Amino acid sequence: MTTRRPSPATIATEIRYLLRDGGSSEHAEGVQWFFKDKIRSHGWYTAKLRSVAVRFRKKIIEELGLDFLVHVADKLFTGRILEEKVFAVFLLEKLTEEFGDAEFRLFASWLPRISSWADHDGLVHYLIAPMIAAKPNRAARVFRWAKSRNRWHRRAACVALIQGTRQKMFFPEIKRLSDLLLSDEDDMVQKGLGWLLRETAKADSKRTVPYLMSIRGRAPRLVLRTACETLPAGLKRKILA
Repeated sequence: MTTRRPSPATIATEIRYLLRDGGSSEHAEGVQWFFKDKIRSHGWYTAKLRSVAVRFRKKIIEELGLDFLVHVADKLFTGRILEEKVFAVFLLEKLTEEFGDAEFRLFASWLPRISSWADHDGLVHYLIAPMIAAKPNRAARVFRWAKSRNRWHRRAACVALIQGTRQKMFFPEIKRLSDLLLSDEDDMVQKGLGWLLRETAKADSKRTVPYLMSIRGRAPRLVLRTACETLPAGLKRKILA
């Protein structure tokens, strides 16, 4: 007698039940404080959620394989609950070296499913960004996202280059992207661009500081202030003056 192989949808449903029953309603109310828009949360703490995801990851890979794991994550990232999408990312984080162009396209296709900065930054910073750093020609995708009407695509254009800029990559692309987004009035996009420029300044201040000086007259204050956070106090005052 053979054991029937489960489907990715079946495993994703099991995980959804676990997430529903294992959270904290009290913490779920506190989670909402971090978001402007209304979100749905089961109230899991991040460390516990990651720990459970790691156990599932190991078991699924051992019994059903990496491709099956990716399909489970794909099913979870369609959910409307915060923990479902974060769990999907935790299943796959630190495995990006094993993924190729097909997985990169799949992860990029999740961008329209984003509903908050938390699931956005999980997807983009931990899955998409390291894959762009590993294969730099993928960076061309960010200029398409930068022109999108969707705020999360425009934020993704910035966050997707952070892993690369920490390795002193993509400086010309970052300047070009910044010039495209400096007039963006969305605070989520401004925070994403400021984050990217802050990491660029940390990795390559010699080239970044002159660029920040050149844009200080037209960059939103939020972008400049975030970009300067790790610079010496005197230099920061000079840029923000």
